[in-house]
Amino acid sequence: MFIRKAIDLEGGKTITIETGKMAKQADGAVVASMGDTMVLATVVSSKTPPPPNQDFFPLQVEYREKYSAAGKFPGGFIKREGRPSEKEILSARLIDRALRPLFPDGYYQDTQIIISVISSDQLNDADVLGGIAASAAIMVSDIPFSNSMSEVRVGRINGEFIINPNINELSRSDIDISIGGTAGTICMLEGEMDEISEAEMLDAIRFGHEAIKKICSLQDEIAAEVAKPKRSFLPIAAPEDLQESIAELCAVSLKELAYMPLAKEERAEKTSEIYKSVTQKILARYKEEISADDIAADPAKALYLNEQIISGHIHDIEKKVMRHMILDDAKRLDGRTLEEVRPISIELGLIPRAHGSALFTRGETQALVTLTLGTKKDAQMIDTLIDDTEKRFMLHYNFPPFSVGETGRVGGVGRREIGHGNLAERAVKKVAPSDAEFPYTIRIVSDILESNGSSSMASVCGGTLAAMDGGVPLTKPVSGIAMGLIKEGERYAVLSDILGNEDHLGDMDFKVAGTRDGITACQMDIKIDGLDYHILEQALEQSKKGRLHILEKMTDAISDPREEIGRYAPRLSTIQVPVDAIGMIIGKGGETIRSITEETGAEINVEDDGTVTIAAPSGEGASAAIETIKTLISKPEVGLVYSGKVRDIREELGAFVEFLPKTDGLVHISEIAKERVSKVSDYLKPGDRIKVKLIDIRKDPRTGKTRYALSMKALLDVPPESENGSPAQGE
Repeated sequence: MFIRKAIDLEGGKTITIETGKMAKQADGAVVASMGDTMVLATVVSSKTPPPPNQDFFPLQVEYREKYSAAGKFPGGFIKREGRPSEKEILSARLIDRALRPLFPDGYYQDTQIIISVISSDQLNDADVLGGIAASAAIMVSDIPFSNSMSEVRVGRINGEFIINPNINELSRSDIDISIGGTAGTICMLEGEMDEISEAEMLDAIRFGHEAIKKICSLQDEIAAEVAKPKRSFLPIAAPEDLQESIAELCAVSLKELAYMPLAKEERAEKTSEIYKSVTQKILARYKEEISADDIAADPAKALYLNEQIISGHIHDIEKKVMRHMILDDAKRLDGRTLEEVRPISIELGLIPRAHGSALFTRGETQALVTLTLGTKKDAQMIDTLIDDTEKRFMLHYNFPPFSVGETGRVGGVGRREIGHGNLAERAVKKVAPSDAEFPYTIRIVSDILESNGSSSMASVCGGTLAAMDGGVPLTKPVSGIAMGLIKEGERYAVLSDILGNEDHLGDMDFKVAGTRDGITACQMDIKIDGLDYHILEQALEQSKKGRLHILEKMTDAISDPREEIGRYAPRLSTIQVPVDAIGMIIGKGGETIRSITEETGAEINVEDDGTVTIAAPSGEGASAAIETIKTLISKPEVGLVYSGKVRDIREELGAFVEFLPKTDGLVHISEIAKERVSKVSDYLKPGDRIKVKLIDIRKDPRTGKTRYALSMKALLDVPPESENGSPAQGE
């Protein structure tokens, strides 16, 4: 059955969803479009029962952009799509994080969602469209999933909110926030903004949610028309008497442990001991009571001997204990109050050869962050469906296994690392100087050395500190904090600066980064339905207090960027030259610019608008390159002093001297010295570098060529002057 429906949103944006035409062997398939941008989303969920000891949901979300969708060839030597780009990974994470909590608890079937961009108008980004298509594909399938989800992007131009702004509108927008939610609640946020207030952010979320409700309603209509029966599904749960037995053995010990303010490692060790002890006791008890014949007669009896079932219920009890401790006593695992931020320590400049560095420690989370400054040639080329751009500000995040006391494979960058690095990058990028103000390529690397909650926000703080330590003129410092939530019915508690366990056992992970004047980036994941706006408002206000507290600690360590860039950073200078002089600087086949680089050791980059950037390891090399370039483009002027090179000797006439590039003048024999010169070679030889003064410019009446008259003698009675076009004293 082919179904096609459309909905008009704010600003004339129309979203169309259709199903029943493509990929009909998938469990569910939908094509969603906006403008000429189209995505195909498919979902397949295994019908084979998962292993009895499986305790997780193996959901895989893949988002892929086909270059043919925009009529483009992939860049590089291999002309086909390869491993997913950073943009594709970030888009997949946006969709995954919004959909994952909406699947029913205990659904452990292997499930794969693939979103393919099949057409791109190079104006409308397909990421939020992919989230809509993925949800709609699940809704029209037989997978047990009944709560449709939609995603939108919210921008703001001249104070007016807009839904799904295109790239031209985004360039003028002070907000770029992606919102995922159901008709009843918001479940995912991610975005960047120009220091907006908490109230403005809440307004943006409300505005986006109204559009989400409409798109969810459209999905529900399509699912109702398809009317595909959902497959039967019964989550595996521990029998009641088994639950009671487990609770008798561990509820008291878990509660006692929860009220002990322990370090992460010690708490994990004691918790593991409880799990191990209880599991062994339960297995020993029921092995005596349940025989193989009992299991053969009633397979459900095997649950009493399933270690995963036992461990899962212990985990449920641990979760309840922690949550009620917070709700009943306003007490947290490490003894803090709900709004208290863990102790912070900061060290700067501890990596000698880095261009800037910071060690940021907050509780048991620690980030070692370094700054590297480079030239335009160090910028990263980004090849996407929409545009080919240069990226000159990068923040990379690394999360080695030792940071959580584990072993693990050390290989390529994982999706989590890309996502956390992108969030921190968006937060700090908003206060980075423009290319015109600071023509460096900036790379910040955050290596997480310890982790117990919100290492991405530690990367924001550490990245800001490392940049300031390296002399990057950030407009303002940026800090970040992660907020949590515990909610049971009408009771709730908002937590500042959450621990890893509070994230794992809680209902929300809301990361907010910004300056003293407003929010620059955010990311939120919700695990429950029905997040009230007044809770979100409280979380934002509480996050502001925590953010300002952290900023105070940061400014105590360094209040302003250092006046000088790092000792080992390349020295960059910028000069502006006439556009018609660019060719003269570059020279035939790049000959001139190469020779300047060889002579001075400076790296030179010339923009089309005449901006010339000179990078050199030392100030002397940069100065020499600048002087050479200025000389190249300068015009001869009578009365100026030049440093020239003797090109040719004419014994009875004088010496021809190249005083500007490819410009020769004659030092007549009478202008070499005060005394009478009978032989030029007694004073000069080819290759000599000499100072001369330009005393006359005239045109040859016969040839029409310009002749330049130079003098050495005119400089003998005055003190030496600087070279290359400086006026002689007394002129």
